[in-house]
Amino acid sequence: MKDVAQRAGVSPMTVSRVVNGEAGVMPETAARVHRAIRVLGYQRDDVARQLRRKGQISQTVGILVDNVADPFMAALASAAEDVARQQGSVVLIGSSRDDLHREREVVSAFTSRRVDGLILIPVSGSHRFLRNAMATGTRVVCADRPAAGLRTDAVVVDNHGAAHGAIAHLIAHGHRRIAYLGDRLDISTIEERYAGYLAALAGAGIPADQAIVRHGLRLGADAAEAVTGMLAHPDPPTAVLASNGIVGLGVRAALPPGTALVGFDDFHLAAQLDPPVTVIAQDPVAMGSTAAHLLFARIHGDGSPPRTVVLPTRLIARGSGEIPGPYGRQPLV
Repeated sequence: MKDVAQRAGVSPMTVSRVVNGEAGVMPETAARVHRAIRVLGYQRDDVARQLRRKGQISQTVGILVDNVADPFMAALASAAEDVARQQGSVVLIGSSRDDLHREREVVSAFTSRRVDGLILIPVSGSHRFLRNAMATGTRVVCADRPAAGLRTDAVVVDNHGAAHGAIAHLIAHGHRRIAYLGDRLDISTIEERYAGYLAALAGAGIPADQAIVRHGLRLGADAAEAVTGMLAHPDPPTAVLASNGIVGLGVRAALPPGTALVGFDDFHLAAQLDPPVTVIAQDPVAMGSTAAHLLFARIHGDGSPPRTVVLPTRLIARGSGEIPGPYGRQPLV
């Protein structure tokens, strides 16, 4: 800043006023300062500025998702970033890979850079470690699932109800041997989906059979192997519920014609496959933008009690979930 001031023939205070957009500088003086900035390649150091000006927001937020390569997570983060840009903030993005230690490392890296807030898709386990950061002013909003041990805003969907509705849909199309293939059961959203699966079977008087249930599937290849094993069972499933998009793609690749499928989360080309895939669709864009709007409201002073926003899901019937089962059409559960 001193170099810019010397080249423009003004004081460092005048340079500061121009850089920060403050009033009181003559237009021709401001033009000289801007020319000096361009020539010297000066860039404001926002971290140093933040240290000098206590209480001022950093105009930086962090977004921590499970895996930024996952299409659902990427869409969520992109929508949140769009809102941040409208608010004049930049975004730091990281992936936890559902590992609590990694999550703490990334959160620590974000908070050490004095982010104004975090949008967090929390890993399973306690999040009391965030209380100190929240006490010193870092705002936190959870997306997709709440964080254990924290009272904070969250944007979620009714996973239990959505899975219950999917199973009722399959039962109505004549299925009773309905397999469940899911991600790790310690993830709260997956736990809720599995609970919805069990509740729908119980409501229809169908006993759950652990021979056609698999948990802990993290890769599509694992899901394909699991469903292949189930289909070799003496009494194989006639329909499958997949707990997320990755599992659903893996199942779809290994599923023979005539076996029904409903997947949780829509995915690219789902409507172009043969048969097109029936899905329970969430809206990651709505989830990301809603979480971001909540976060910026908190950053700008909203002190109301924490709230949970429940977004709707919808079952998109495309064909794979409507393949008839051996029991014929039934009334909805």
